[in-house]
Amino acid sequence: MKKGILGSVGILLCLYSSMCTAQRPTQHIVLVSLDGFRHDYIEKHQARQIGAIAAAGVRAESMQPVYPANTFPNHISLLTGLLPIHHGIVNNRFYDKTRDDYYGMGKGGKDSSWITAMPFWNLVKTHGYPAATYFWPESDALIGGQLPNYYFHYSKYADYQQRVDQIIEWLGYPEATRPVFIASYFSLVDTAGHDYGPDAKETRAAVQKMDVLIGQLFERLQALPIEVNLVLVSDHGMASVDKQQVILQDELNISDDFLVLNEGEQILLYAKDGVEEQAITAQYEALRALKLPGVRVFDEAQRKHYHMPRNQRSGDIIITIDAPARFAKDKNSRIGPGGHGYLPEHPDMGAIFVANGPSFKNAERLPRFSNLEVYPALAKILGLELLTPIDGELDVLNQALVTTD
Repeated sequence: MKKGILGSVGILLCLYSSMCTAQRPTQHIVLVSLDGFRHDYIEKHQARQIGAIAAAGVRAESMQPVYPANTFPNHISLLTGLLPIHHGIVNNRFYDKTRDDYYGMGKGGKDSSWITAMPFWNLVKTHGYPAATYFWPESDALIGGQLPNYYFHYSKYADYQQRVDQIIEWLGYPEATRPVFIASYFSLVDTAGHDYGPDAKETRAAVQKMDVLIGQLFERLQALPIEVNLVLVSDHGMASVDKQQVILQDELNISDDFLVLNEGEQILLYAKDGVEEQAITAQYEALRALKLPGVRVFDEAQRKHYHMPRNQRSGDIIITIDAPARFAKDKNSRIGPGGHGYLPEHPDMGAIFVANGPSFKNAERLPRFSNLEVYPALAKILGLELLTPIDGELDVLNQALVTTD
């Protein structure tokens, strides 16, 4: 079986690592992201095996994403503990005024300087232990000069069963080369949610397919002679979209003074070179004066609340829209029946959090908590000192850990 790409010449052993902890962790973590798996899909779409894993372990009412509730900013927040404004990936697509360049999903693989953070696999490696990823967003980017010890370049054609098999194979390696942390990513549920909507039979089928795979993975993890914690997360939920409430970009009367980035639920406006502040203010006021239904133009207080102050990437003006409405570039734009990216407190944006293993309590239920808690929780389970400042604080999730102080 293909074993991935060795991310470094060799495994850093504790003997040679200045950042090494005193003893190799006895625990292992397998973190699986089910993109777009809404917090209530277990019941809604009868994911019985994931439900059983949750019932025996830890389950949150929901996990709140960072703003915007989109794939790349949230996956990177999950494994850096940082807000998008701090790790640099402020949406799936955005413009950087300083670089005069656009970021698109996965662009860090060619230029990792887009990402200004230490991902968890680097934290593990810096402490002297192996880490592996199977398609986690930007995990093939050379961030801080490091890659996971084992990883794959993303391919949407990669077989889902192969991903499960590879996780088990990695955990069968000899201790010196066995990853103590593995992250993997599955996009099926998100794709179905976009194409058919969160209530559709096709989305239900996607959830049930993943339910079978996760059930199989959990059973195989239980059979291993090592201690493994399975943590299931998603980046965001999914909301129904009403095509009758779509607002076309032209209806906003945006001046030619601005570059426009339209992500469906959010529009970022970037003032072009030479445009003065008074022109930005005039555009801001004109947008607010439109009073279009469901449309919000962030004022300074809202930018602060959603941790999106003005900088070279976050736009001079942020325009959002409430579900079930959506922005579209023009009448020919494809608008699916499902979407995300909305304000993180919207109930349908809530993500899943389920965990089961020796580091987690049994039959524990948690209230809604921020996905920024995941990074420090993983570090605590493995006994790793945090080496860089983060925005997340281990609070609610700490209640579910067996190692709670």
